[in-house]
Amino acid sequence: MRTQEETLSFEDLLNQTYSRGEILEGEIVSAAVLAVNSDFISVDIGYKSEGIIPASEFLSVDGSIQIKVGDQVDVMIESREDESGRIILSKDKADRIKVWNKISLLHNSDETISGTVIGKTKGGLQVDIGIRAFLPGSQADLRPVRNLDKMIGECLQFKIIKFNRKRGNIVLSRKTVLEKEREEKRGTILQHLSEGKIVDGVIKNMTEYGAFVDLGGIDGLLHITDMSWGRIRNPSELFQIGDTVKVKILKYDPECGRVSLGIKQIQEDPWLSVNYEFSLGSHVSGKIVSMTDYGAFIELKPGVEGLIHVSEMSWAKRIKHPSNFVNIGDMVNAVVLSIDQESKRISLGMKQIEPNPWSCLETKYPIGSVIRGTVRNITDFGIFVGVEDGVDGLVHISDLSWTHRVRHPSEIFKKGDIIEAVALNIDTDNERFSLGIKQLNEDPWSRVSHVYPRGSRVKGRISKITDFGAFIEIEPGIDGLCHISEFNEEHISNPYEFVKPGDEVEVVIIDIDPGERRIGLSMKAAKNTEEGLNYRSYLSKNKSSLKSRRTGSGMGTLGEALKGFNVQND
Repeated sequence: MRTQEETLSFEDLLNQTYSRGEILEGEIVSAAVLAVNSDFISVDIGYKSEGIIPASEFLSVDGSIQIKVGDQVDVMIESREDESGRIILSKDKADRIKVWNKISLLHNSDETISGTVIGKTKGGLQVDIGIRAFLPGSQADLRPVRNLDKMIGECLQFKIIKFNRKRGNIVLSRKTVLEKEREEKRGTILQHLSEGKIVDGVIKNMTEYGAFVDLGGIDGLLHITDMSWGRIRNPSELFQIGDTVKVKILKYDPECGRVSLGIKQIQEDPWLSVNYEFSLGSHVSGKIVSMTDYGAFIELKPGVEGLIHVSEMSWAKRIKHPSNFVNIGDMVNAVVLSIDQESKRISLGMKQIEPNPWSCLETKYPIGSVIRGTVRNITDFGIFVGVEDGVDGLVHISDLSWTHRVRHPSEIFKKGDIIEAVALNIDTDNERFSLGIKQLNEDPWSRVSHVYPRGSRVKGRISKITDFGAFIEIEPGIDGLCHISEFNEEHISNPYEFVKPGDEVEVVIIDIDPGERRIGLSMKAAKNTEEGLNYRSYLSKNKSSLKSRRTGSGMGTLGEALKGFNVQND
């Protein structure tokens, strides 16, 4: 509660003093300056004795006394009379009382007061409004101020939100003043906002996705995608807080007060002219502005970018990531591969600057020629051989050997091996080069029918035993099948009891099919010829059974046995 004295105005205090016809300590009176010296200022307060005021209370910044004889000044009576009979007065204390009275009046009437920020203190700032007052950091602005020091020295308007005269405490708020101003401006601005209108604003705050623009009482969002036709990663690349910008109102929702803004919409869309400036096959140059896993983007002109896919960077190198070939900021040359103005996409190629090595491959490596290269990769289905930079040839697993059944190419080769191969086929359009290793040598099966005619007697070694017979190697890579029925004249139910792997045996060629890579052998015929029965007699004697095997009819035939062997080996 304020006392009656606290609520009295300064003029009321003066009138009370003079109406009593006497002076009391603590009262404020008006005085006329009689004399000025370096220590004291002598004044007349209409009393029998003169009053004195310390000269220090009138000093200016440069140390000079700022008062002269005849001036009127309000002072407070500190003591009625000293030893010399003079009254001790104070101008500073009178000024403070006047300020407190003013503060009380402004607070009661909810008006603002002008003050100068003079320093920083714990939790806020010190403000001179005639006496020192405290401005909390949270009340310094509409939004939190990270650096309060920048406000020192500014003269601003404040609201008095709390004061205690006895304790000498005054708390101010600038935020309250700004909020009121904003609401007043907001009402005016909202009446004039409309979509498509171009207005001025100030960058108030920035985030990763955009900037908030103060339009003078209402904030609008300027999204990062609406700042420029070009690619930007952060709004700070273009703006700083406090920048004045010209923006276009894209959307405005009066109900919730949301405003969407754009800057690039004020400028012409650069994609509208790309079909005139760039053509398919033309050479262009630009700076790499960004990269992804699948390629690099080149700025062809402000707001227009083209993509160089990772597959279009080099004929020679297999590039896994664009950063292995180029860097952001590099200036590169490229060829325009496609333009899609509607989707705002331009496809570019760097490798097209150089000739395609596949275009002259048929001339350099004609079909049937022998090439020499390095094994670069091994897969389940074959090996890739480096023919030259940017060109690999495939040796399929079926073209590794005429006779050896290869389960996996790694059984024979390893990366880095230097090998020779024959050019089998070149598909320039699909960039495929087929090679063969077995074609370096003659197919041994092409001469089998000449070297081993039917009826010939040969020696071989048991290479594999199955339930239906035994496979006998008659020369490296050439195996024939001796069906279980051709083991002996007597019936044999278990071939494992008759022969074992590694045994050397004599056989007669009884059937041969080079196309199918199959040879029928007979140990029984070899024994019969030893007893004087020639091959033709044996064929005549066993005509029906041999015919059955050749035609593949019934169980246990040669064809059936060979098919079974192939399945087992696979």
